[in-house]
Amino acid sequence: MTSTLVQPGTPAQPVTRIPLTTFAIGFGLAGLAGAWRSAAPALGLPAVVPQAFHAVAAIAWVWLVVAHLVRGARGEERLIDQIRHPSQGPVASLAPVTAMLLAAQLHTYSHAAGWALYLLALTGSAALVVVVFGRWFEGGLEHEALHSGYLLPTVAPGLIGADVAAKMGNTGLAWGLFATGTFFGVVMTGLVVQRHSFRAPLPDALAPTAMILLAPPAVGGLAWFTLNGHVIDPVADSIAGVGVVLLLMQLGMLPRYRRLKFSMGFWSFTFPLAAAVSLTEQWLAIAQPGGWRWMTGAMLLAITVFIGTIGWRSIPGFSHQ
Repeated sequence: MTSTLVQPGTPAQPVTRIPLTTFAIGFGLAGLAGAWRSAAPALGLPAVVPQAFHAVAAIAWVWLVVAHLVRGARGEERLIDQIRHPSQGPVASLAPVTAMLLAAQLHTYSHAAGWALYLLALTGSAALVVVVFGRWFEGGLEHEALHSGYLLPTVAPGLIGADVAAKMGNTGLAWGLFATGTFFGVVMTGLVVQRHSFRAPLPDALAPTAMILLAPPAVGGLAWFTLNGHVIDPVADSIAGVGVVLLLMQLGMLPRYRRLKFSMGFWSFTFPLAAAVSLTEQWLAIAQPGGWRWMTGAMLLAITVFIGTIGWRSIPGFSHQ
């Protein structure tokens, strides 16, 4: 039997930080919890069901934060170096943005605790924006390094933050964040589409990030419904139209996605699809076409099985982190 002990004189392997992309796990689970919350009234589900999904997302987020802190304390690599990395850096915003989503649920139990977590997450998002823009505006980024993950530090805190702030009763803050997220959604989506269209294809490890393009209209639509009282109006129609076009773009990407070998990067698929399902569920609840409850249940089942499958297949990968 081969010994696993390090032989004298053998240099110890350096301890590396956990990739920031793992925060997509908590983000995706929080998105799934949101889909269950949106579907609960239509399906007559008790409040405890979506609450259970939120609890799972909260546990995953806390576990990831602690794991990153513990591994980071043991390693020599600095967190700031990860944040400045052209591929990983933008994904760091998933940590505070997921906390925003969890703050909305926490607010239903304790207003003070919910606001405390939300403001902490908003401050963390703002700090990352300072670091990210400081890096971007140095002019050293290459266009090939751009991917859809660059939407996360600029668009996600604005649109998701707006939705959560509105649910917690601060509409002034919500409108400000909504405008910020919408502005960067237009700017960054244009840049990312240009990069995908006129540059070399993304490497396989980053290819799943293309799904993030679907997220801005999905979370933007959710925020608009929260701010505007769940009424279908020209703005809601416009957001839905953009979302449909970006969904068709994703269907065009299916041949590329199907060729990918499974990796932890597949968690990039989870939140955008869950947010799109959540928005569609809310549309169905407002319009109530024939069979809308059945459609809601079918979509909810599909997204739950999809994310559950990714979670199950990710288990072996956890042991290598």
